[in-house]
Amino acid sequence: MGKGGLAMIVINEIQGSAGWLKARQGCFNASELSAAAGVSKYTSRAALLKQKATGIAPEVDDFKQTLFNKGHTAEASARVIAEEIVGADLSPTTGMVEIDGMKILASFDGITFDGEVVFEHKLWSDDLAAQVERGVLEPHYQLQIEQQMMVSGAKQCLFMTSDGTESKMKYCWIPAPESFDHILAIWRQFDIDLKNYVPAAVEVKPQAEAIKALPAVFVQATGMVTASNLTEFKEAATSFIAAIKTELVSDQDFADAESTVKFCKEAEINLDATKASVLAQMSTVDEVVRTLDHIKKQLADKRLTLDKLVKTEKESRKAAIVTKASADFAAHIELLEAETKPIRLGIIGRNFGDAVKGLKSLASMQEKVDTALRDEKFAADQTAKDVRAKLVWCKEHAAGQSALFPDLQALMAKPMEDFVLTITSRIEKQKADEAAKLEAQRESIRLEEERKATAKAQAEAEAILAAERAKQAEEEAKATAKVEAESRAKAEHEAAELEKQNREYLSNLADTALKNGGFQSVSESAAKNNTTQSEAIMHHWARPSDEVLITCIASEFGVPYLTALEWLSGVAERMRDAA
Repeated sequence: MGKGGLAMIVINEIQGSAGWLKARQGCFNASELSAAAGVSKYTSRAALLKQKATGIAPEVDDFKQTLFNKGHTAEASARVIAEEIVGADLSPTTGMVEIDGMKILASFDGITFDGEVVFEHKLWSDDLAAQVERGVLEPHYQLQIEQQMMVSGAKQCLFMTSDGTESKMKYCWIPAPESFDHILAIWRQFDIDLKNYVPAAVEVKPQAEAIKALPAVFVQATGMVTASNLTEFKEAATSFIAAIKTELVSDQDFADAESTVKFCKEAEINLDATKASVLAQMSTVDEVVRTLDHIKKQLADKRLTLDKLVKTEKESRKAAIVTKASADFAAHIELLEAETKPIRLGIIGRNFGDAVKGLKSLASMQEKVDTALRDEKFAADQTAKDVRAKLVWCKEHAAGQSALFPDLQALMAKPMEDFVLTITSRIEKQKADEAAKLEAQRESIRLEEERKATAKAQAEAEAILAAERAKQAEEEAKATAKVEAESRAKAEHEAAELEKQNREYLSNLADTALKNGGFQSVSESAAKNNTTQSEAIMHHWARPSDEVLITCIASEFGVPYLTALEWLSGVAERMRDAA
């Protein structure tokens, strides 16, 4: 995942291949970010703007190609070492994200399967190794790996410089920055400048047409000049130099200029030879030497100016041809996309700078670029035709269903048959989903009605049952009250009877005790309170004396007083043992 969670689009092209080079066209590449920021070690921002606008890239000479090959070989060997450091496989990959209409691309020397780590390798240099040891890289390198992490969504980068061996290798970990806003700001401004790019005008001063030849100069001297046509030669040379044409328009003009450059060079050589001959003939012929030097300098100045002008003007014309073709193609695409709205054709088009590689004449450049432009327009027309046909089909078969196709732009890349199948499948699925939803709503309504009817019947049944239960409860309450009343009456009667029996029992018990001489204290209490002894015993029943207890037991069981006392003593002893 790239910035902001954007899905990285993987470019399935081998790095360095023609397909990979074409995929990079129209993209803002990580290796170009330092140049766009004006901090590149190798390319200026102006040169990158010109290259992007014209499509004309600097040609790679043998020395650079050898260096590139050496770097690729070291990278392949270093990747094996890097995999051991990372602890995972590293796959060379190219990815791209689109932000604000800009296609931002990065080519990774390696990236893990989960996209958490990227690997960047540079051929060994002592300076870069020192940076790695410090863990702080120059912006030229730092910006490149930061764009790689922005595109991939990686959290860190393993940056390494080596010759492909562990003995000559340094590496460090670079974490992803908290924000990538600085990268987007650089590319946004570059994009504005690129859209407004105008090739720098080459100042050309008009000159008269050049003459075709100069008279042969000769000088003879024997201590002094004895014969010379130097005056006539000087006049002819001056006129020749003044008449050299520097306003180059046609191929013929360029051919004449290149021929004139060669002629001037030969004339300079001849003058050097003449001067040497004169000096050999005599030691001091100041005027001759100064005249020859003067003419030679004029020829050299004009030759150098014209030579530089030929190269500059030819580059300018070549850039103009390529730029005009690019502008014409962009205008053509704009017209086509006006017919295919809201669908963008997404056509980058050919790099017209490739069409002029190796060509010398402006006519051949123009012819090749015109042919390439025609081919690209034809291909674009076919793409637009396909898009229009798909839009017409959608209008006829998928009207009002646009919400089902938020990815319509991407679907346009499918062949017509697959496109129709995809659209039809989504519509049928939508219909099926709606039918299922409607059926579910109907079923829900039916179930709700059944639930309400069941609830109503249940409520009615519960109301009847509640009424019956209330009636039954009322009857049961009455019966219970009656039973309770009868029970209370019976209990009261039984209590009264028991009370009567207890009184009779106590009275009899008291009488027996009195007969046996017990309850003396009770007798005294009865006399004192003017009550019967039985009432006195009942009054003190809560805690009778020991004598009363022994007497009662003896009387109850018909045993002697001492036997009853022995019983009570045994009971007390056993209770103590039990405790």
